[in-house]
Amino acid sequence: LSASPGVVLLLLSLLGLAAAGKLLVVPVDGSHWLSMREVLDMLRQKGHEVVVVAPEVTMRIKPSKNFVMKMYSVPYTEEELKKQFQAFFHFSFEQGSFLERFVKAYQGIKRITNFGVSSCGHLLQNKELIRYLEESKFDAILTDPVLLCGAILAKHLSLPSVYFLRGIPCGLDFDATQCPKPPSYVPRGFTQLTDLMTFLQRVKNLLHDIPNLFLCDFAFEPYSKLASEFLHQDVTVLDLLHQASVWLLRSEFVLEYPRPLMPNIIPIGGLNCAHKELTQ
Repeated sequence: LSASPGVVLLLLSLLGLAAAGKLLVVPVDGSHWLSMREVLDMLRQKGHEVVVVAPEVTMRIKPSKNFVMKMYSVPYTEEELKKQFQAFFHFSFEQGSFLERFVKAYQGIKRITNFGVSSCGHLLQNKELIRYLEESKFDAILTDPVLLCGAILAKHLSLPSVYFLRGIPCGLDFDATQCPKPPSYVPRGFTQLTDLMTFLQRVKNLLHDIPNLFLCDFAFEPYSKLASEFLHQDVTVLDLLHQASVWLLRSEFVLEYPRPLMPNIIPIGGLNCAHKELTQ
C-alpha cells in the first residue's frame, strides 16, 4: 500500500465522515513528530479541530496555526534534551559486536526513557490541563506509542485511539496485537540477518529475543507504574497497547523485512517527514 497523506486521512475515519471531528494528539518529539505534523496539517484543512499536547521543552514540536497547542512544564532544558537524543542515536552508526551494541542501546534507551517518564509524569500531574482534556469531548486520540503517555490518556479519557508509529522496541507491537513473529523468518534487531536463514541462523535469531526481555522491562515498566498510579488500577504495558483501534504502521516493505500483519495494522508506506521535490 503506497501511502500518501490522503490515505492516512481516510484511515482516520474515526473522526466521522459527515462532520468534522475533534482530535487529541499526543506526539513524540524528533523525526516522529515531523511525519505526524504533515498529517495534522491536512486534517486541519479538512475541517477537523486538532489539539496537540506537548511539553514546553521540545526540539521539533512548535506551535502552528493548524492546531491548538497545549503545553506543560518539564524539569529539564532543551540543551539537556538535545544532548541525550544525540547520544542515543549516535550508537546506531557505530560498529561493534552484538554485546557492545546491546550495552550502548541499553544505556541510550534508559536515558531517553527517564526523560519520557519524567515528561509524562508532569503532564498527568497537571490538574488544570487534565481537566481541560476531560471537558473537551474529543472524538479520538492520535499518538505514537513508542512513548506511552498518549496511551495512558486514551484509557483515562475512554477515547478510541489511533497509533501512528514506525515500530516499538522489543516487538511489543507484535505482542499487543497478538501478531505472530516466528524467528524462522522475521529477523530480530541487531542480527543483520535476512528473511532467508539457515537453521543455525534461525537459532541465532531466536536467542537474540532473550535480551529484549530485559530491554522492555526497564524501558516500559516505568510507564506501567505511572499509569497504575494515575488510573488507580493495576495496568500493564500490554493493557495500554491493547486498546488501540487502528495501528498506522509507517513501513514500506520494499525496504523492510516481510512480517505478518493483523487486520487493524495498516501499512501506510514510508511516510517520513514532508515530501519535497529535490532540486536538479
